[in-house]
Amino acid sequence: MSKELTKRADDYSKWYNDLVLKADLADHSAVRGCMVIKPSGYAIWENMQKTLDKMFKDTGHVNAYFPLFIPKSLFEAEEKNAEGFAKECAIVTHYRLKTDPDNPGKLMVDPDAKLEEELIVRPTSEAIIWNTYKGWIQSYRDLPLLINQWANVVRWEMRTRLFLRTAEFLWQEGHTAHATKEEAIIETKQMLDVYADFVENWMAVPVVKGVKTANERFAGADDTYCIEALMQDGKALQAGTSHFLGQNFAKAFDVKYVTKDNKQEYVWATSWGVSTRLMGALIMSHSDDHGLVIPPKLAPNQVVIVPIYKGDDGLARVSVVANDIKKKLQAKGITVKYDDRDSQRPGWKFAEYELKGVPVRIAIGERDLANGTVELARRDTLTKETVSIEGIDSLIEQLLTDIQTNLFERAKQRTQQLTTKVDSFEDFKKVLDEKTGFVLAHWDGTPETEEKIKDETKATIRCIPLNNEQETGICIYSGKPSTQRVLFARAY
Repeated sequence: MSKELTKRADDYSKWYNDLVLKADLADHSAVRGCMVIKPSGYAIWENMQKTLDKMFKDTGHVNAYFPLFIPKSLFEAEEKNAEGFAKECAIVTHYRLKTDPDNPGKLMVDPDAKLEEELIVRPTSEAIIWNTYKGWIQSYRDLPLLINQWANVVRWEMRTRLFLRTAEFLWQEGHTAHATKEEAIIETKQMLDVYADFVENWMAVPVVKGVKTANERFAGADDTYCIEALMQDGKALQAGTSHFLGQNFAKAFDVKYVTKDNKQEYVWATSWGVSTRLMGALIMSHSDDHGLVIPPKLAPNQVVIVPIYKGDDGLARVSVVANDIKKKLQAKGITVKYDDRDSQRPGWKFAEYELKGVPVRIAIGERDLANGTVELARRDTLTKETVSIEGIDSLIEQLLTDIQTNLFERAKQRTQQLTTKVDSFEDFKKVLDEKTGFVLAHWDGTPETEEKIKDETKATIRCIPLNNEQETGICIYSGKPSTQRVLFARAY
């Protein structure tokens, strides 16, 4: 099975697409630009969702749900936000179809069923949520309001790739309201830290935390904080964003509260989100030419047991031991699949689970029963060893921790190797073309220079790293003074 994959070195983009399809993570849909997330892929997303949901609730947030449709007048209320998403909007104009009189058997839009007001299919929910918050917030006692929703959104992309950029995708979006600017900024940074914690400690992907430039920030935000990750091909991927919205949406929707001093003030806002794009980051960070590699903390099945036997009696003997191992592992909270299907041979199953990225594979045969051993295979290193059945539950528990750590350290080392400091525009272009990766370079702080660099190299400022070292320098493009390096890369 793994031999069917395109090699990363031959065509990284095709390798990615092959892997998503052949590992049964997703499929193309009848709707152009949309995807079907298959059970194998959705199981990983569910684990991400479950972990993040707990992290949100541990920081005081609660879940709610808001409508998919946003009246156009509400969407237009915050001008920068509306302008920023205008080109990606899908719009509902009618609410009924009827039989086409000129073409029986076909349907047409009923011209008499035109909506009084057009509806935007949500590309993001600030407008509908802040219109709702106006009725929920009257007093300082109603603050802070800490709400998250798990939802789908639609952004009409022209060029799509499974998980990375699709017209419809799944995500979560947090929307919070606060009494003071300071509280809102603390919330914005806190949620950035939550995302970084999740991506590094569950996905095993190192990230750079930073703030976006004015050109790159979220439409309608005063500041956008982000985490940036580097994929194996040296391209950056924005893994999560947290926005300090200031009072922009509160003013647009007239959301005020009465202070303790009995004065009326506009509230301060944040929004933050991650999406199924994290699936793309997971795939591209760890997988190889043999298939998917999933960090144990997010693997739907952390261990698979494959029996090797002859006849029903042989299977029965192996199954007694295999099921005992399964129970011991499950008692430690480890997810296990015992694949005793008789429709496929063991070699086929080995290839399948290698392609699907199961972290640990146990092979157990009738000979092993006599020796009290099993064969253990690690997906991250593709190594095998024969181990005793005695104490195998503790051994695998530690092995899963080792695999998780190894994947992170491997990705961290790669990111370090693909991060380069440059001091001239010529070196900047050379690194991007020959080495790729993150490039730390001086920039004069102007949107004009940022745009010119992007036009000439297709590299963008991914972020201004938080806690950045302040150092005097010269902008690589304009030659003007600079006080710090910023992080450039070509990106997904």
